[in-house]
Amino acid sequence: MAVVTPTVPSTEDADRRALRNRRISDALTILVVGVLLVIVLFPFWWVLRTALTTPQTVFTNTSSLFPTEFTTFNFERVLGFIDPSEYVGTEGSTGVTAGQLNFFLYMRNSFIVSTLITVGQTLFSTMAAYAFARLKFPGRDVIFFLYLTGLMVPAIVVFVPNFVLVRQLDLIGTIPGIVAPFFLMTPFAVFFMRQFFLSLNKDLVEAATLDGATKLGVFWRVALPLVQGPILTLGILTFISSWNEYLWPLLVGRDESVRVLTVALGIFRQQTPQGAPDWTGLMAGTAVAIIPTMLLFIFLGRRVVDSIQFSGFK
Repeated sequence: MAVVTPTVPSTEDADRRALRNRRISDALTILVVGVLLVIVLFPFWWVLRTALTTPQTVFTNTSSLFPTEFTTFNFERVLGFIDPSEYVGTEGSTGVTAGQLNFFLYMRNSFIVSTLITVGQTLFSTMAAYAFARLKFPGRDVIFFLYLTGLMVPAIVVFVPNFVLVRQLDLIGTIPGIVAPFFLMTPFAVFFMRQFFLSLNKDLVEAATLDGATKLGVFWRVALPLVQGPILTLGILTFISSWNEYLWPLLVGRDESVRVLTVALGIFRQQTPQGAPDWTGLMAGTAVAIIPTMLLFIFLGRRVVDSIQFSGFK
């Protein structure tokens, strides 16, 4: 009777199979990431596609991924290079509203409001976070816990008391009124920065103290330079959320001179005397409005990802 000897796979075969499995895994990963990327970017592409289509053909050939009739007319009129009131009523003006969009004024207001909120909230939240992380005072942990419970309160709940307070301060219709509720700090910002201050090396703080540095000196000369990345991340996140804020500026910014871009686009959408919204003009304004925040993410997005990974946030 013949004895069958089991075949032992060679090292080359094992390496070949491992290489093939790794290639299949990489291909599947690229495929999944590619599909997710298309799903995420498709709305932005459709906004741009609609903005580059003529108002008369926006509802024709909707299965096409490209503008039906390419034009920059919509960008020119929302930016004020063309007066739509002179165009409405003429032949071929279907789908165009006579509404005006003082785009650069509204963008300037959005920039002022977002910058003030970003500077104020980043500065005061960083100071509060350092106090909760490094300074010792009675009831510190209890106060921080109570402060942190603010994360569980929906923002809409505090709108009424904030609005009453701003009205009593006679700030309705002013930029300080829009900025006031967000200027000092938020629970999330304080919690975010506190995590980084907790991870600082205590020896550095003690060494600076032995050298005669005051608490303010330690904060300014030792702690702040070590958390520049998280501060930048908080600033970017704050600027983007302030730029996209809609409801509070709508309630307080009643005067057109202080109206921000998000509110202006909402009002532009309602200027539809013929019934249908001016979709091409609205999409053109939206496409231009997202440029500042998109540039922030393109040039500084890597810092945000690194800081979030460092803090353990998922």
